[in-house]
Amino acid sequence: MKHNRPDRFWRSAAPCLFGSLGLALLTFVCFRLQVNPTTVALLYLIVIVLVSLRGNFIPAALVSIIAYLFLDSFFTAPLFHPAMSQPLDVVAPIAFLTTALVITRLMSRVRKSFQEIEALKDQLRLVIDTIPGLVWSALPDGSAEFLNQRWLEYTGLSLAEGLDWGGRVAVHPEDRARFVDEWRAALAAGKPLETEARLRRADGEYRSLLIRAVPLRDEQGKIVKWYGTSTDIEDRRRAEETSRKAQAELAHVTRVMTMGELAASIAHEINQPLAAIVNNGSACLRWLAGDPPNLDEARETARGIICDGTRAGEVITRIRALLRKTETQKVRLDINQIIQEVVLLTRNEAVRNGVALRMELAADLPPVLGDRVQLQQIILNLVINGVEAMASVTDRPRELLISSRQHEADQVLVAVEDSGVGIDRENLEKIFDAFYTTKSQGLGMGLAISRSIVEDHGGRLWAVPNDGPGTTFQFTLLKYHEER
Repeated sequence: MKHNRPDRFWRSAAPCLFGSLGLALLTFVCFRLQVNPTTVALLYLIVIVLVSLRGNFIPAALVSIIAYLFLDSFFTAPLFHPAMSQPLDVVAPIAFLTTALVITRLMSRVRKSFQEIEALKDQLRLVIDTIPGLVWSALPDGSAEFLNQRWLEYTGLSLAEGLDWGGRVAVHPEDRARFVDEWRAALAAGKPLETEARLRRADGEYRSLLIRAVPLRDEQGKIVKWYGTSTDIEDRRRAEETSRKAQAELAHVTRVMTMGELAASIAHEINQPLAAIVNNGSACLRWLAGDPPNLDEARETARGIICDGTRAGEVITRIRALLRKTETQKVRLDINQIIQEVVLLTRNEAVRNGVALRMELAADLPPVLGDRVQLQQIILNLVINGVEAMASVTDRPRELLISSRQHEADQVLVAVEDSGVGIDRENLEKIFDAFYTTKSQGLGMGLAISRSIVEDHGGRLWAVPNDGPGTTFQFTLLKYHEER
């Protein structure tokens, strides 16, 4: 407190001292030049205004009194004799003091407002520097104007390097050209930007960032500034990739288990062409052992051997496709062809369980976008579930209908309808929960995985009770669109 008093005294005394010296110098010059008193008064007011701008009211008031004394003593008759006999003797001090008071009050408010603005700027800068994100702004031409402290700490660049768009240098070389093109396109179109790019962190590691930028426009709609944020999404990306791989592993296990359930059907499917090959081989030998050899019949049976061998190879190829563990590859597919492939694989299983398997496939279906193995797994799972749902049915035909048709403008719908015991309405959603199962030997993962696969393809999987016995499972897939 004691230290503040001298400081406060000198802050008031300094303007008063300099104002007084200014008045003295101005008085000396004007007196020598015989300047008009009105002009001198105006010059004195300027000095008072300057003092008011720099100090508080007390030094301004003291300088005002000194200005009046100088004006009355050196420019108002009788000279060198201050008096209050003339109107100017009253008007001058009042005008000087009023001017000092008004200017001081105005400047006090201006200084207070300026200090508040500076405090808000400091607070805003502190908030921007401490928020968990990389914040930046750019001029209308795209040149960097501001980078928050976290941006600088994240990249390890200096402010000068950053404002020289060092971030462009920090972008991964493989992403740089695309990022620059997208940024230029956003600048040219004046539209918000949202993209992803890998940015080099201060430790040298490249990490994926979600980059967003929006333009700020004035009243005329002209862009005056761009504001942007960059958010590190590398950990989220890695978590998503880990989750995706775990889901793929689980889906693979489910496929293997499903194929295990189909072991008898698979064996029968392969045994048929193998038995035909053996029979045709024996017949071929007999035709060749004749006297003379029947070459025409031998050739025909050889062709049968080739045909049956090809059929066995196709069965094995379909099984290997379902069992292999590969990355998801979404391509243009004919959903009817995939349904037919699954029906060929499950036909004997249906016959063994007394199920009549029918197909009603729309002929004019558009292609879909999807992964062949995953879509095969969905249909296979629904078909096997439908066959098992009719295992206890004895009072009516066991029928399983697989159909496909157009659904809305941009979707294809696949339905698997059984005539089994049905599912209670309250359980129609529970059956899609992981580990929920109505089978004594089931894991409760098939439908959960199938739904996640369908949703990953942009579609929907659900179940509805039939008007008669049984349940219909149906799912939608997006139409394939050519990339432009």
